[in-house]
Amino acid sequence: MDTIQKSLLEKLTDLHDIPEGAYNIRANGSLGARNTTANIDIVSKQDKDGIDIIIKPNTKNESVHIPVIISKTGIDDLVYNDFYIGENADVTIVAGCGIHNTGDEKSSHDGIHTFHVGKNAKIKYVERHYGQGDGTGENIMNPKTVIEIDDGGYMEMETTQIKGIDSTERITEAKLGNEAKLVIRESLMTHGKQYAKTDFTVELNGENSSANVVSRSVAKDSSYQVFYSNIKGNNKCAGHTECDAIIMDDAKVCAIPEITANHIDASLIHEAAIGKIAGEQLMKLMTLGLTEQEAEEQIVNGFLK
Repeated sequence: MDTIQKSLLEKLTDLHDIPEGAYNIRANGSLGARNTTANIDIVSKQDKDGIDIIIKPNTKNESVHIPVIISKTGIDDLVYNDFYIGENADVTIVAGCGIHNTGDEKSSHDGIHTFHVGKNAKIKYVERHYGQGDGTGENIMNPKTVIEIDDGGYMEMETTQIKGIDSTERITEAKLGNEAKLVIRESLMTHGKQYAKTDFTVELNGENSSANVVSRSVAKDSSYQVFYSNIKGNNKCAGHTECDAIIMDDAKVCAIPEITANHIDASLIHEAAIGKIAGEQLMKLMTLGLTEQEAEEQIVNGFLK
């Protein structure tokens, strides 16, 4: 990898070089590097671009890194990745896409990730999106995540987009079995004329299944954000969805949390809050010697953590 690609990899994975363990690095629309382990196999699809990640039952304390790196302008990338997490496994998966665009053409990546989480399996999924470059071409990402969690399974999804993506539509669809649990935490920031739409749909089909979907976002300049979330309680279950946004400058934010109870023992809650940074927060930090801009950055960074 060259210097730019290594920099993007670090932004996505916090690693300075090729990760250890199982990994699949996709660079500019093709395979860059791959490694498998005794418990984790990665296989290229034969009918379309993408990979199958197969994690054996009872696999513990292992990780998979599958970053996508785009360092050329004019790339239009689409991949289909399927994850098969065996029963009783406990693993971490780190994904995401970084784009470095210095040209006048758009560069885009659409990733369709499907998770099949086996019985009593546990997975932490970290997905980061990042863009940079001084070109006039747009950076576009449209990730879609489809989740099926079997009885007793657990998935924690941490998705982050902080900088450099001009347009994104982020779709997540999930179905949960008995005693299954899903936790989603989204952090999102837009600036300039950027557009971001988030769409979560969770079906709590199993008895005693639960979901907690929380989004925190900051909209700056003249950017526009739309948040939509629908938790459907189809059995005895517990669900919570929350959108908390800071709006600045001439930005616009639309929040539409929705809950649907289709069972008498479905317990569902939704919350939404949009507001500007409180003046007293700024004043307090400015009395400690920060400029107004530095105080705003401190508040925003703390809010998105």
